[in-house]
Amino acid sequence: MTEMPIPLAGVVGHPIAHSKSPQLHKHWLKSYRLPGDYIPMDVQEDDLEQVIRALPKAGFVGVNITIPHKIAILQMADLVTDRATLIGAANTLIFRRDGKIHADNTDGYGFIANLRAGAPGWRSDLGPAAILGAGGAARAVISALIEAGVTDILLSNRTRPKADALRAEFGSKVRVVDWVQAGNMLEEAATVVNTTSLGMTGAADFRVPLDGLRRGTIVTDLVYAPLRTRLLQEADEMGCVTVDGLGMLLHQAVPAFERWFGVRPEVDMRTRAAVLG
Repeated sequence: MTEMPIPLAGVVGHPIAHSKSPQLHKHWLKSYRLPGDYIPMDVQEDDLEQVIRALPKAGFVGVNITIPHKIAILQMADLVTDRATLIGAANTLIFRRDGKIHADNTDGYGFIANLRAGAPGWRSDLGPAAILGAGGAARAVISALIEAGVTDILLSNRTRPKADALRAEFGSKVRVVDWVQAGNMLEEAATVVNTTSLGMTGAADFRVPLDGLRRGTIVTDLVYAPLRTRLLQEADEMGCVTVDGLGMLLHQAVPAFERWFGVRPEVDMRTRAAVLG
């Protein structure tokens, strides 16, 4: 009788040492007493395709894809989900038994799940959402908010053409605001989302004026190092409902883990502690 191979998964990026995904998936594997392992892999752009094609033969059932490979990976996939196509990037690969590579993007799912967990009163009809930044994370957030039913999205980016490009792609539900007016758009917003790296450890400070925030506004920052960014601290002091960015990382991993290992994991305090620890 042949032994079943131990399923392997991992995360592919460059650099990769900062990734919290190995701690997260290893915690779940241990908690649910599942056979398997999750391995971080530092892969340069030139080697990406060769490595990805070899992984299924080495016992991998799938991998997460992180910076800078999320866009390039779409070219290597045989099947791409609608949401990965819309976002223009993938963060999850499933290596199917028929040999096909299936690409998905769970960032938007993770964002909404985190928002609902951290701010249980959040609804899509509360009012406009204001988004800072127009990179890959902003694409996932806009796509998820529109899918959830938000009809008015204010978008501001340091370089306006990138925001205009997203407006052209997502249509009239998105209104572009000049970066110098970014603080003013917060006055209209029921939900505020920072998708930029501003305020992250080692990055530039977050300098958008926050005096337009109102008590009860839901404010979330995708930055999770530090966990309590200046944006979240000041929003807290102003009576806003704040949601940190760690939850998005945890929730986006749920669908992938379930596909790879056959169990849908729970995001709870022990999960957060395992990743922060």
